[in-house]
Amino acid sequence: MALVLSKKTLKHCCIFFLATLFLAACSPKLDWRVVQSPQERYTALFPGKPEKIQRRIAYQDQELLQTLEALKIDDDIYSISATQLPIGQSSLAPKLLSQLQGNLLARAKDAGGQVIIEDVIYQTASRQKQASKDYLIQFKNNGMNEQWMRVRWITRAAVDGSVWVYQISVLHTKAIPGDAKTVLSKEAYGNFFDEFYPE
Repeated sequence: MALVLSKKTLKHCCIFFLATLFLAACSPKLDWRVVQSPQERYTALFPGKPEKIQRRIAYQDQELLQTLEALKIDDDIYSISATQLPIGQSSLAPKLLSQLQGNLLARAKDAGGQVIIEDVIYQTASRQKQASKDYLIQFKNNGMNEQWMRVRWITRAAVDGSVWVYQISVLHTKAIPGDAKTVLSKEAYGNFFDEFYPE
């Protein structure tokens, strides 16, 4: 009798183990969810629940509000930063954008990395199509892991006269074997960029 029970128990354990493996294989690695950020005037699709922080940054003798939503999954960090230029300060937008871009691009080039630029189209919340550029940036860290980043900058004027500068990016913290453009265009990254809708 004890032998029959142990066989039955073993059978149940095997079934449970196989079911667990099956469910784990079927469970999506990326848990895509729509994130609404009405204060920052955008909707995004993140592959999990991001953390959100706000801070004030000094710029041109004033303080600007900057919000960052970010999430790390395995070797990738997905992030969206939104910086608000107050009403009447829209003329600062090109300078701020140039500074944000310049910091990253100079860092990559100074370390011997490369930058690939592609023309892209994004959609606003009202589904209007707008032109932008994607930057594929390689960072070489003096003997440490090579990293790649796909980043897009978008500037949008709000109806109240303020201006928002967005930086949408994924940082891949390991070297990419083969073609970086192909890897960084995969669905796991494409969804994040394509489903960002500023107002």
